[in-house]
Amino acid sequence: MGLANAVEKWHGWLLPNRVSGTRSGIRAALGRIAMKPVSHQSQSPLPGRRFPAGGVAVLCLAMAGTAMTARAFTEADADTLFEAHGKAFYREENGRAWFRESTDGGKVSYWMRAEQMEMVLDAYERTRNERYLGMFGHLFRGFLADHGENWAHNDFNDDIMWMAIASARAHLLTGDRDYLRAAKTNFDLCYGRAQSEDLGGGLWWKTDNRSKNACVNGPGAIAAFLLGKATGEEAYTEKARDLFRWLRETLFDPETGRVSDNIRLDGRVNRMALTYNQGTFVGAANLLGFPDEARLAATFTMNSLCRDGFFPPAGEKGDGGGFNGIGARWIARFMYERGEEAAFEPWLRKNANAAWEARRRSDNLCWPRWPIATPPDRRYSWGCSSAVVLLQVVRPSGNPRPASTE
Repeated sequence: MGLANAVEKWHGWLLPNRVSGTRSGIRAALGRIAMKPVSHQSQSPLPGRRFPAGGVAVLCLAMAGTAMTARAFTEADADTLFEAHGKAFYREENGRAWFRESTDGGKVSYWMRAEQMEMVLDAYERTRNERYLGMFGHLFRGFLADHGENWAHNDFNDDIMWMAIASARAHLLTGDRDYLRAAKTNFDLCYGRAQSEDLGGGLWWKTDNRSKNACVNGPGAIAAFLLGKATGEEAYTEKARDLFRWLRETLFDPETGRVSDNIRLDGRVNRMALTYNQGTFVGAANLLGFPDEARLAATFTMNSLCRDGFFPPAGEKGDGGGFNGIGARWIARFMYERGEEAAFEPWLRKNANAAWEARRRSDNLCWPRWPIATPPDRRYSWGCSSAVVLLQVVRPSGNPRPASTE
């Protein structure tokens, strides 16, 4: 497949042919949210994803309209953050590449590696710089060298789905059959072991089958949708619909837009809301033709998970460091594809401007706690990825780039 056709095929996924009817309750909820302020909320520690307790999931009042006094970020700034991240963390040897865990060395773990590979694809989509596709190819070969071609050894089903998304996206952008083979083979094995009718459907988070989490079902729906586009097989698209329906009916609150973290085997729901779960719900809803649900979940993220309009601060070493980048990626895609710029772009730009200003000037790395300035000590590649993703997926003011589907 030629590169131009591959790019067109990838970009075609964002607006499905079928747009479903929407529920009046969702629209009513959106109206209520627009009319009343959101109060501060408390939350309990998360028993699901593996990350240290801290500020990542602070629920708070958003003031997205607050003006930034610093200058607006530019395309050149987006380039600078991406290149700085690569200089600090990207390493390549004999055609195989990886991201260092931190500025001190090491290799970043499985799912964080997959998501930073998505960051590289975000940069390619923004710039059409062929060098970034080469970077992805090296990273893909490095991933296979470290983790093999069959990923069944990983007990975390969500880890496999994140890498399936990265591989499917790469195939749709390049036409490379190796990427498709990896995505298809490992999605199939993961879906086969994780899907069950317990709790009404959906995917288990881990192979111990103790909970079904948003962090695997949202990405699972996205991966299945992309594989449906890549293969033309309706069975994948139907799996995507089934997973999204389960997620919407089980963990999504149609009154507020909250996406709860998980439901346990005994039926107890953990209502913790996190930006990456909100983001993948928005992404799946957008792909499958549920714009009202996507809008409500994005609005909840903006109004209830942010303080003064800023994404919640996160620790860098644990899982939370990259949550906001994932959330921003899928909310931005929804926003641009559905013409929702008036509602969400000022908020996302405010965060992008803050991330740019919060970088440390010595090496242009930005931690995930903007608008607080990035400290001078050790930084982590995963924690620094959120700011990079944000500037790749949000268009700068005054110099808007074309929408990704054009």
